[in-house]
Amino acid sequence: MTETQKELETQTMEAGKARIIAIGVGLGAMVGLISSYLYARAAEESEKSEAGAARSVSASQLLGVLLTTLGLIRQIADLGKPKDSGKPGK
Repeated sequence: MTETQKELETQTMEAGKARIIAIGVGLGAMVGLISSYLYARAAEESEKSEAGAARSVSASQLLGVLLTTLGLIRQIADLGKPKDSGKPGK
């Protein structure tokens, strides 16, 4: 492989990586926007039904959301790894 081919392959890989990151940013922003909208709407409905008393979020609820988010991130990271068909149990 010549030096020019190596440079071209590196540039192609970098362009693909940049595209993946841009898609991830877009999807993350959309998920964040939808999540915050749904949370705000649920809080608003809760305030109406409970005569103005705003409900606070507990630390255990936040920890649950954090752990679930970390699990999702781990699963997404595993999508990029090749499948090992030789390992037992997989």
